[in-house]
Parts: sequence; structure tokens; C-alpha cells
Amino acid sequence: MKKFLAVIFGFLLFANVTFAATSYDRYGQKTGSYRKNGSTINQYDRYGQRTGSFKKTSNGYNSYDKYGAKTGSYKSNGNTTTKYDRYGAKVGTYKTDSNGVTTSYDKYGRKTGSFKTDSSGRTIQYDRYGRKVGSYK
Repeated sequence: MKKFLAVIFGFLLFANVTFAATSYDRYGQKTGSYRKNGSTINQYDRYGQRTGSFKKTSNGYNSYDKYGAKTGSYKSNGNTTTKYDRYGAKVGTYKTDSNGVTTSYDKYGRKTGSFKTDSSGRTIQYDRYGRKVGSYK
């Protein structure tokens, strides 16, 4: 679940691909995809089965499971985005620096990972120790 949240946040944050993105594990194997349709982003697993969606709000996104039940929300304020669970409790935060690097933190403020976009437009996700976890483009 933690990896899922990081990957989808990265997609929402780095949505330089207008209509679609594909996620990969650290070995380059496809793990899923995301497709934008208006103000909604649908998530699919590696087999093309829809697993959830994200709907734009005035200051972020709400997330839903494949049955349409709300699972959480992302709220942005400048260079900081806060993730909440379905009950409104804070789960973590994401902060973007002036170089465009986004660092993720848990609800206690401990670093959990980071996202960096390379010159080709591919976003790479790293864990708290700087090891590559996955990527998407």
C-alpha cells in the first residue's frame, strides 16, 4: 500500500504526460498504468484491470477504490502536499524543493523516499536510503 501511494502521488505530481503514464518496478517490469479522462485519473494493474481512481478537487485529489469507495485524499498548498486517509487523518507529506526533487515523509516527519524526473521525462522513485524503487513515464 505504501508503494502504491508513493507511485500514484508521483504521477499526480509529475503529470507532464497529459493522458497516460505507465509504472515500472526497479527491474523495468510494468506494474500498472494511469489514464487521465477529464478531471479523473483511472488506475490499472499490469493486466489492464481497473483498480481505482483519483478525482480532482479544488486543492488536490480524492482517491477511490475500484468500487468507488473513497480511500483518501491529497491536498496541496504551494510546494507541499499532504496525504490523508479515508477518515481524514494525516498519513504523510510530500515537499518539492527548488530543483524539482520531491521528498516524501510519514506522518511523524520521517523521510520515506523521494521522486526525481530525468531529462527524458521519466520519474524515478527512490526509497529513504536512495535506492531505486521504481519509475514511470
